[in-house]
Amino acid sequence: MDLFEIKKAPAVYDAVIVGSGAGGGMAAYMLAKAGAKVLLLEAGGYYDPADPKYITQLKWPYESPRRGASTFARSGGDFDAAWGGWELEGEPYTSKNGTEFHWFRSRMLGGRTNHWGRISLRFGPDDFRRGSLTGIGDDWPITYEDIKPYYDQVDKLIGVFGSVENFPNSPDGFFLPPPKPRLHELMLKKAATSIGVPVIPSRLSILTKPINKDRGQCFYCHQCNRGCQAYADFSSSSVLVIPAVKTGNVELRNNAMVREVTTDARTGLATGVSYVDTVTLQEITVQAKTVLLGASACESARLLLNSKSARFPNGLANSSGVVGKYLNDSTGASRSGFVPALMDRKRYNEDGVGGMHVYTPWWLDNKKLDFPRGYHIEYGGGMGMPGYGFMNGITSHNHLAPGRDKNQRVSYGAALKDDVRRFYGAYVSMSGRGEPVPLESNYCEIDPNNVDKYGIPTLRFHYKWTDNEVKQAKHMQDTFEEIIHAMGGIPLGNKPGANQNYGLAAPGRIIHEAGTVRMGNDPNKSALNKYQQAHDVKNLFVVDAAPFVSQGDKNLTWTILASAMRTSEYLIDQVKKKNL
Repeated sequence: MDLFEIKKAPAVYDAVIVGSGAGGGMAAYMLAKAGAKVLLLEAGGYYDPADPKYITQLKWPYESPRRGASTFARSGGDFDAAWGGWELEGEPYTSKNGTEFHWFRSRMLGGRTNHWGRISLRFGPDDFRRGSLTGIGDDWPITYEDIKPYYDQVDKLIGVFGSVENFPNSPDGFFLPPPKPRLHELMLKKAATSIGVPVIPSRLSILTKPINKDRGQCFYCHQCNRGCQAYADFSSSSVLVIPAVKTGNVELRNNAMVREVTTDARTGLATGVSYVDTVTLQEITVQAKTVLLGASACESARLLLNSKSARFPNGLANSSGVVGKYLNDSTGASRSGFVPALMDRKRYNEDGVGGMHVYTPWWLDNKKLDFPRGYHIEYGGGMGMPGYGFMNGITSHNHLAPGRDKNQRVSYGAALKDDVRRFYGAYVSMSGRGEPVPLESNYCEIDPNNVDKYGIPTLRFHYKWTDNEVKQAKHMQDTFEEIIHAMGGIPLGNKPGANQNYGLAAPGRIIHEAGTVRMGNDPNKSALNKYQQAHDVKNLFVVDAAPFVSQGDKNLTWTILASAMRTSEYLIDQVKKKNL
C-alpha cells in the first residue's frame, strides 16, 4: 500500500469536530444531545482515566522505572496524565528573528484537560471591554452578559467549588462547597490580608459533593494531574466525550492528524476535512455539513493557514489576514519561601484536592500602577506526598539544623533524614498568572521550510514580551516577597532582577495560549463573528481559545467551555432555521 493513499469515507456527517479538548469535547456533547450525527477526530490515542490500563492514580513512585521522573513523551512526570510535552518527536516548530515561544501539545483524548490544575475562573465584565475602558487593546464583540448564561450552565453541568465573594471582575457562580484551607494556607491568608492582599477559596472544577450518578466525589488524594478514576474532576475525556459517544450520535476516531479543511470551489463552503491516520499513514477525507475546530489556538490557526485553495490563497477564513496573529499567553512569575514556624510539624494527611485550596484574585486598580493589566496568585505548600525531586528543595538551600555550625550543612545518612523530617512542610510557593496585551506582532505562521513526519507544514512563531508584561512581573515579585516576609518567612534564592525580566516565564510556558483566529464585528479586522463563526465560510466554526480577543487575568478553560456551548447552541438554532 502506498503511503498517504487517499480514501474517502462514505458518510456525510452533520458535523466534524477537530480536537477533543475543552472546546471540541463541549461541542461534541452539545451536538450529540441535540441529535446531530458527529464525527470527532483526535490526533492522539484513546484515554479513559477509569480504565485500569490507564490508571496511574495512587501508585507509588517505585512502581515507575523512573520513580515518576519526566520523560520526553511525558514532560509532567511518569505518572502525569498528559501524553506529550513541549517537543514531540517528528512534529517540530520553530521561532523567528531570535524570538521565543514554547508550544505544549497533548496528544490524547481530552487533550490538555487531563492534567491541568482545574482552576475554573469566569472572565469578568471588564475583561470583555479592555479597549474602551483603557484605550489599550480591543473589545470583544460580546459582553459578560452574553456569556453569563453559559457560564451558569457549565457550572451546573460540570461542577466547580468556590465561594460567593462579590468581586466585580471575578464573578461568582454556582458553587459546590470549597475544601477547608490547610495550615500553610491559613498562614498565607493571615499574612496576605494583613498587607491588603485578599485570599479567598479557590474555584476548581472538582466535585466536593456528588452531582450525578455517573461521577464520584473527590476523595482528596491530591493527584488530579494523574487523571481521576472516579471522574470527580473535570476532564473533557471523562465528562464530555465519553458521555457524548454513549449517546450513539458521536463517532470517535483517534490517531487522526488533520491536514486541512476542504472546501467547495464554487460555493466556498467547508465540505469536511482531510486527515492522516497516524498508525497506517493513510490520508482520509471525510465529508460533513459543518466543521468545528477545537484543536487549540495554535493548531487551529495552523489548519486554517494550511487550508489554501484558489478561492482562499492566504488560508481559509483569512480574508482579513489576521489568522495566526494576536497570539498571546498568560504571563507567569514565581517565588518560594521557607517558613520556620512550619518546621517540626506533626504528621497527618494533608493531601486535599489536586491543587490549591485558596487563591488571590486581582485586587488593585491598574490606573494607579505602571502596567495596564492584572494577575491572580496561586499558592502551593503543605505536606503532600513527596514526589520525585523532593529532596532538592532541602539540599539546595542548605538550611542549618539546630546545634550545627555553618560548616555542618545538610548532607547524608541519619542527619539528612532528620533534616528532611524537620523541614518537610515548611515551604510555601506562589505563582502569578497575568494578562498580557495582545499584539498583532505576536503571531504564528506556516514555516516555509519544514513539515512534520506526516508531511504537514509546521508552525513558526514570533513572540516578544513588552514592558507592560515585565513591569507586571516585577509587581508580582514585590508582592511575593511582602507576603513571605509577613509570614515570618525567608524568600528562597535571589530575587529576579531587571536583567532576568523579574522572573517572567518565557512565552508559551504557562500553556494558556489564545488569539490567532480572533472574533469581531468587522470582517476586515477579524476572522470570526461573535458566535465564533467564520465571516468567510458560514459553516465553519472555531471552539477553542483561538477566537478570544484577550486573555483576562484568568485561566481560559471555563471560558472555552462556555463559549463552545454558546457556539453549539447557535449552530443548532441556525440548522433549525435552515440557515446552514
